[in-house]
Amino acid sequence: MNEIMSSILRSWQNTDGNVNTTEAILSWIAEVGRDTDVQIKECSIHDSSFWFYDDYKGEILNRKRSFFSIIGMRRFENGDFAYEQPIIVQPEIGYLGIICKELDGVLNFLMQAKIEPGNVNHVQISPTIQATKSNFTRVHGGKLPTYFEIFEQAKPGQIIYDQIQSEQASRFRGKRNRNIIMQISGDIEVHPNYMWMTLGQLKALMRIDNLVNMDTRTVISGLPLAAFHLTDKKSDFRHFFSDEAFYRSAFESSPAATLTPIYQAVNDYKMFHDIHSSTVPLYELVDWKVDERGVTSKKPHNFMVRYYDITIQGREVNSWTQPLFKAIGRATFGLICQRQKGILRFLVALRSEIGNHDKVEIGPAIQQEASHYLYDDDAVESIFRQQLEKGAGVALDVVLSEEGGRF
Repeated sequence: MNEIMSSILRSWQNTDGNVNTTEAILSWIAEVGRDTDVQIKECSIHDSSFWFYDDYKGEILNRKRSFFSIIGMRRFENGDFAYEQPIIVQPEIGYLGIICKELDGVLNFLMQAKIEPGNVNHVQISPTIQATKSNFTRVHGGKLPTYFEIFEQAKPGQIIYDQIQSEQASRFRGKRNRNIIMQISGDIEVHPNYMWMTLGQLKALMRIDNLVNMDTRTVISGLPLAAFHLTDKKSDFRHFFSDEAFYRSAFESSPAATLTPIYQAVNDYKMFHDIHSSTVPLYELVDWKVDERGVTSKKPHNFMVRYYDITIQGREVNSWTQPLFKAIGRATFGLICQRQKGILRFLVALRSEIGNHDKVEIGPAIQQEASHYLYDDDAVESIFRQQLEKGAGVALDVVLSEEGGRF
């Protein structure tokens, strides 16, 4: 574990790249966007031969009952109705995977320039593989995702990180993905829409609006940077950090001191909060209207459902139709951190959303939908807003996209 930890930190420290320069990566992204034919337009569900609205079940689905469907969902808290909305049902577990390799002594990550129909700027830096089960079982009748066989045949010694993690419970019902990072040693062909880059380059590129997609950020966040993974001297890693408090947060803090109360808070919530969510036909949603163009709220809301006719050159299938959740406004997600006794600590919160797999999860300190202006801030939100308005202590302020395959 110490060896891979050193490799990860060396790669993080290398912000210029040793295989491809950052300028080359940005030119590559621009070239893919320029040279790829992309046509996306709203349409009627009647324009699709694959997707349809089942007016008996009140559900949007496709002819093969694959990929995902959209149905209504209601949430009850302590026996009382809380709220309702359309939600995506996608029970299968998909791959979000990144291949990495030591190249000239530096760990590089093989990233993809991928165009998703919901991307605001078309091309974003995506994981090596980003595939639902319907993709890699070829329900769509197209090609296998590139590099799928490498993940399918992965050996335990190659795996750096392998976890099943949830995805956006405010839009998905119990959706989970297999997040995996694997290290290879042999040579592989680098396809045109892929490029090697260091972790330092990836982290730097995350500071550019809408460039690094949500799935990449999710997978990279799972890299094992924590003290309890290590067996040897942790001080060996000190020279990688310019911030002493950040180093101590990763390698000299005591996880047991904070994990126990976190587990207690999560389990108390699950045990003592009476929360129940159930699916209902879309036509039973009181405040939502279903028509041939999609599903729209009758009151101010954060999203609507719309149907799209899509052509993207170079995909496993080049043309298709599908529904997307179209955002209204911009959400805000924030982490608050503070130096406490020389250790950088981050404030998180318990987040219970309508589609949670198990009632509640740990989320950021601030998680506000675009419509949050309708509500009063609590104490933490007030501090966050004041600091943001003054520009005081802001380490990062960037606009990043949701997952463009559904949103």
